[in-house]
Amino acid sequence: MSMRNPLAKKPFSMIREFHLSDWFTLANAIFGTAAIFAVISYVASAMLSHLYIAAILVFAALICDVFDGRVARWRKESSAMGRELDSLADIISFGVAPAMIGYACGMNGLYDRIVLAFFVACGVSRLARYNVTADALAAGGDKVKYFEGTPIPSSFILVCVLALATALGAIGEHLWFGQVTFLGFILHPLTLLFAISGSLMVSRIHVPKL
Repeated sequence: MSMRNPLAKKPFSMIREFHLSDWFTLANAIFGTAAIFAVISYVASAMLSHLYIAAILVFAALICDVFDGRVARWRKESSAMGRELDSLADIISFGVAPAMIGYACGMNGLYDRIVLAFFVACGVSRLARYNVTADALAAGGDKVKYFEGTPIPSSFILVCVLALATALGAIGEHLWFGQVTFLGFILHPLTLLFAISGSLMVSRIHVPKL
């Protein structure tokens, strides 16, 4: 007897399970991915417009991230799948994309790369912790009362700082605060903003959820 795929007759069954809020979450991921593509285009062409586009796309992802939660609460459609989807989208848009923008702006020494990787790892850890503690933080309600650690979308502040640096010509060799060489490898002190952001994300400080 041959075994048949139970989804063979329903190739779009997963898509049908998506709520309206999930489409905003997918848009978040798409904008974040597009931001990464824009960064790659900048590295290939050295056209500053690509960095501005990357920053704008991260902002668009932030707007979608705000609306997906509001739409989910408005329509009372929150689900475990939506929560996981949101985390996956956030790590692209507010973890990997900002790190890529930082790298393209000149944070490309060995120590810079370690710090940027640390930042992304903190973002992943922050989202994983949120997913497993969200029910407890909601205290029996349908909405989380506060965040433990700063939420990963707060990394948009870093994107704004880098966009300003780009506008002022303070990228590449002209990156603010210059560079430090230790054991033959380079660290740009400005990269430490990513270390601070990542550390705050995995901290235990309570941030009220608006």
